[in-house]
Amino acid sequence: MRVEESQPGYLPYIDGLRAVAVLAVVAYHLNAVWLPGGFTGVDIFFVISGFVVSASVARFPRAGFFESLLRFYARRLRRIAPALIACLLATCVVSVLFIPEAWLSETSRNTGRMAFFGLSNFVLAATGNDYFSPKVEFNPYTHTWSLGVEEQFYLVFPLLFLAWSYGARKRWMSVALFAAGVLASLWYARLLTQAGDRTVEAFYLSTSRFWQLGAGVLLYQGLTLAGVPARAGGGGAGAWPWLRSAGLGLSVLLIAAGFAYARPAHSPWTDGLWPVLGTVGLLGLLYAGGAGGWLGRLLSTAPAVGIGRISYSLYLWHWPVFVLFRWTVGLESPGTRALAFALALLLAVASYRLVEKPLRHAGPLVRMRNWGFVTAAVLVVFASSSIYRHIARHQDDYSLSVVAHNAKDWYPYGSETDSAYPGCKVVPRTEQIEGGAAWVYERSGCERAADDGRRLFVAGDSHASGYSEMLQRSTLASGRIATLYFAGGCGVAGLLDRREFDNPQCRAYVDAVLADVGRKARDGDVLFLPALRLPRLSEQWMLFDEQAALTAMFSASTDAARSQGEAAAIERLRPLAQRGVRIVFEAPKPLFRAPPYRCSDWFNRDNPVCARGLTIERDFLQRYRAPSVAALQRVAGQLRNASVWDPFPVLCPGATCAAVRDGRPLYFDGDHLSGHGNRVLLPSFAAHLQGLAANAPAAVAGTH
Repeated sequence: MRVEESQPGYLPYIDGLRAVAVLAVVAYHLNAVWLPGGFTGVDIFFVISGFVVSASVARFPRAGFFESLLRFYARRLRRIAPALIACLLATCVVSVLFIPEAWLSETSRNTGRMAFFGLSNFVLAATGNDYFSPKVEFNPYTHTWSLGVEEQFYLVFPLLFLAWSYGARKRWMSVALFAAGVLASLWYARLLTQAGDRTVEAFYLSTSRFWQLGAGVLLYQGLTLAGVPARAGGGGAGAWPWLRSAGLGLSVLLIAAGFAYARPAHSPWTDGLWPVLGTVGLLGLLYAGGAGGWLGRLLSTAPAVGIGRISYSLYLWHWPVFVLFRWTVGLESPGTRALAFALALLLAVASYRLVEKPLRHAGPLVRMRNWGFVTAAVLVVFASSSIYRHIARHQDDYSLSVVAHNAKDWYPYGSETDSAYPGCKVVPRTEQIEGGAAWVYERSGCERAADDGRRLFVAGDSHASGYSEMLQRSTLASGRIATLYFAGGCGVAGLLDRREFDNPQCRAYVDAVLADVGRKARDGDVLFLPALRLPRLSEQWMLFDEQAALTAMFSASTDAARSQGEAAAIERLRPLAQRGVRIVFEAPKPLFRAPPYRCSDWFNRDNPVCARGLTIERDFLQRYRAPSVAALQRVAGQLRNASVWDPFPVLCPGATCAAVRDGRPLYFDGDHLSGHGNRVLLPSFAAHLQGLAANAPAAVAGTH
């Protein structure tokens, strides 16, 4: 996404086409409903980049191999690096100030760090963060994936284009190399898309995007080999003006089809074909026939060219601005969207005029020897990434959020020591099991402390890991070795849906966990099974339709799944129970209609995600969870020495349940506990474990 400098042969309609592309992307990011396929504006940028960089390099006088490489990379760095570095560092500062660490932002830091080196697309692909999922909308560096694709393309471009500078027949060698690369890339994109579970890789990887940039290169090479000169002005329609007009019209329709109908799981194959073909058609016909006609004149107007010139900076800045709005005041209303766009436009203009353009044309930089400039630029990139890393690592010192400043209350990470047990500490370690891993918490340096000799196994979904602090403190107090197994969305005896049985990965993981417990557990050991057993009322990034949640909880299909889950849980857990393992189910905790950590500061309390507040009626929740409580009672009643521990009365002792009590959070988000919430529940959990008798009948503790 480059804004090329004015030079001989400057073609204003190219900047106009850039304007179309960047505005489509911006509109899509503001509200995908406005332009469902607006993300294909990036596909247009790729074609333009391939075309323009070819034309730019072809104008250089021929030089030696290494000098050609250094000259190419020096020019690329002058145009890419200054604005990118400025944007990344500024985004880092603002993110540290306003965005607390959470599951929703866990990949942001690494994405930004790798963006300095053009590798952020690999980070996003490796973590499986689908470009179209809500989570990436809260990562202020997601948009740098496309810059990574271009920068990786530029690593190989001069090698494939080198033969072109030697003219004559060697030009066909370059054409053949790019054609082979385009065909291979198309085949790979198709392969990944058809694989079904690799569409994220297909979207992000340069290997599946090479064909789009290569299409621009082949267009330039084809026009040049055909002897077609560039025409900047009007006229030049040729002998068949109607044919050119029809071609331009078809090209516009192809681009419009991409904007309107491109589908998330079909990019870049097959839905990326239409904007690429449309862009190739427009560029080729305008290049050969000039900017005459209404389309050429429209793309060459001052507003279109002006936006095109700042398109690189606008693309860089619009996304972090939008993400910051999502984290703070929201980006749902017409007013916030208008304000966010205006701020992004202002920053883009400032970036273009104060950073991008001056440094690109700065005399001392232009006059530097290419090898010297490339060396200096690489050092600046590494130094900037180090500054970024320092700022990000010290978020707790710089953040304006109460979440960061009171991390021990908010995050359930646990504490390895406790002043009540001097000399003692928890030593965590990781053990591998089939399909995953387990965290093991063991006490050290506590020879004189009590030790009941039993082991505690904890297995479930993310709510199991949400008990990390409580488990570590329990280990310090009791001496029990605690082993924690968890996988997001994979509860054991979840009783809400059939994911743990119907999802192959989830089923395999749960089976592996129970097998591991079966190998290690002895008579008297405890297996604790926490899980989310109710439909959520909110998510970290959005509110849910409460009526839909009620319908899901009390529907016939959910009742059937719950009944099947009861029978399956009894069958799965009976062998452990018969061996004397005490199985403890967690009754459903209170749920909330908003995520507390996103609604705790002066700059985010008015966010639409916080509109429903951080309190909820106790009676509503008791009715809501009643089917799950009854199901757990039935399962426990069928298993020897099984019981149900109910944290609900401790977390909600009054008529109204609150996510924050006495200024301290009980919850981190709408259903996961905070660190303080862990500590509040510890006495109740410890009392329940202490009350388990060797041959006690199935019981329900604390259910109200």
